[in-house]
Amino acid sequence: MPAKKVKRFFKKYIVDALSHMAFGLFCSLILGLIIGQIAKIPGLDFLQFISEALSAKSPLVGACIGLAIAHGLDCAPLVIISSAVAGALGYEFGGPVGAYISVIIASEIGMLVSKKTPVDIILTPLVTIVAGGLFAKYCCSPINDFMIWLGSLINDATKLSPFLMGILVSVLVGCALTLPISSVAICVMLGLDGLAAGAATVGCCAQMIGFAVISYKDNGIGGFISQGVGTSMLQIGNIVKKPIIWLAPTLTAAILGPVSTVVFKMTNSSLGAGMGTSGLVGPLATFASMTEAGAAPGLLVAKIAILHFVAPALIALAIHFLMKKAGLIKKGDMKL
Repeated sequence: MPAKKVKRFFKKYIVDALSHMAFGLFCSLILGLIIGQIAKIPGLDFLQFISEALSAKSPLVGACIGLAIAHGLDCAPLVIISSAVAGALGYEFGGPVGAYISVIIASEIGMLVSKKTPVDIILTPLVTIVAGGLFAKYCCSPINDFMIWLGSLINDATKLSPFLMGILVSVLVGCALTLPISSVAICVMLGLDGLAAGAATVGCCAQMIGFAVISYKDNGIGGFISQGVGTSMLQIGNIVKKPIIWLAPTLTAAILGPVSTVVFKMTNSSLGAGMGTSGLVGPLATFASMTEAGAAPGLLVAKIAILHFVAPALIALAIHFLMKKAGLIKKGDMKL
């Protein structure tokens, strides 16, 4: 396969599809988690039913994934709407990864017949839904089993070797967050949890808070907020031009990963693992996960503040200062 086709394939089905899958996850599972925490506030318990409707077992999650991916692939309207059903079926038989693959298969087959016949309003959704449904039923379960096995392997390895795996998981997931692929989709599909998810969260926070503070002089308060609670992916253009600017946040992730797994023993769920401080989902998910496990709320808030905000800022600034003194980076390198 020619290099251009490989590049086009990677961009469409990995970068674009996974990125839009993350939107679907955010508008369902992750938002359900946030609403669930809000519903615990006295007087706001009437919101609990929304959180329950958006739980991990709900077909609405698969439907949202389907709509998001099909929209990201620039499909025709009938294919996009039908992909909600394909996504729900894929999610039922194969979880998030099942929804992801089923929708790609369904939408591509649906586009082959879209607007090709006088009975488009019947044929297009029929073909899209049947293609996605058949693939979901007969192919998604083994794929999902493999992803669960791989995720369990990472989770178990982190328990057995928390120092080394703390570094690896923190750095790799943090870098995935900054790259134009979806760290949250990867974490959800793998089912990361426990110490591994805690390390992943810290790695993402290191990237976001790290870039926010070291680029403050270049971008001001607007850039600080957009990276600190938005996404460090904004820096990808500058990273391509000058990769060394990525070093400070990445080293910060490598330092704090084992601190999370060995010293603070932070845990999380797969929903918050790949989000970092984006929308404060990572810290909120950490709080929800660890309080359910019996952690004292007061002490936990202090741990989250240190590992997710204070330590990433201070360590990244220190590394950035040394790099600037050495002439490795200069003002304007991280200008958005």
